[in-house]
Amino acid sequence: MYLDARAFYPHLNQDQFPAQTLAAELYADSGVRAMERGIVSAGRDKVTGDHYYPKLELVRLTIPRRVYTQAHMDVTAESVLAVWDARQQARGLNMVHEPKYLRFFQARFEPLSLSPSE
Repeated sequence: MYLDARAFYPHLNQDQFPAQTLAAELYADSGVRAMERGIVSAGRDKVTGDHYYPKLELVRLTIPRRVYTQAHMDVTAESVLAVWDARQQARGLNMVHEPKYLRFFQARFEPLSLSPSE
């Protein structure tokens, strides 16, 4: 199952890592782990160092058959709804560590600060 991070966070630009933000918010809310499939997974241009900007910012919820109970599914659904309800408060993330390889597994992020006017 995929969640559209741009639908959750239309106020975040790609440099604020909306799919990574959604995955982090789900984990913080419920411990549900998800995989970002957006700008972080897309990587960087080896020549310019610029991010690749994919058209989609998705979060993948991988649900293996016969492993999770209905209670697990309920927690996941409730968390998606809770994160959706709080979507306007999301500020995005800043990448503070980018490894040479497998950045989508090993990069580290921190929440962006609120602007001084907020």
